[in-house]
Amino acid sequence: MKSLLVCDECDLLLREPSVKSGDMVICPRCGDVLHRYQPEGLKRCLAFSMTAAILFIISNAFPIVGLSSKGLVSSTSLLGMVNMLSHDDMPLVALLVLLTTFLMPALVIGAFIYLLLPVSLGFRPPKMAFIFRVMHLSQPWAMVEVFMLGLLVTISKLHAMATVVPEIALWSFVLLMISLTAAAANFDSRTFWDQAELLE
Repeated sequence: MKSLLVCDECDLLLREPSVKSGDMVICPRCGDVLHRYQPEGLKRCLAFSMTAAILFIISNAFPIVGLSSKGLVSSTSLLGMVNMLSHDDMPLVALLVLLTTFLMPALVIGAFIYLLLPVSLGFRPPKMAFIFRVMHLSQPWAMVEVFMLGLLVTISKLHAMATVVPEIALWSFVLLMISLTAAAANFDSRTFWDQAELLE
């Protein structure tokens, strides 16, 4: 028996058609994409997620940029920046940066790996539904790309006053942004649950 699909846009209920790899199921009423069948997408998502985990560690372990002005050289990491903001009487900004560029991306990456690695090995992870909800709620708040945009604007303004030297964490953040986007693009929740239901 074929399962049912519900359109998120117009609430149309229809039976899932037979599809092959690469096919998309389009709502006949409003044209919204209901499902994109990519059987290898979960493997690609896991690969991108593990890459993102390594890049996330590098991005937070090393300085982002170095500033050199009048013989003085300084550099800081993301967590160092959060610490500086909190000490400069901007605790809410520090908290926002910590949540959107550290905690939420870490939750998304961790959730992807927690869900996909056991399924790829042939067993269900415990608390699977709860972790899936955490990932779903965290994704809109993981704003690495917004942080990168703000950082590039800041670097361009500081360039007139000091010598700005990009450090390894800056390039890691760029690759992290790409890896997270690729992981999210390859994750299909319907395929994931279909595969998970076949496991014990």
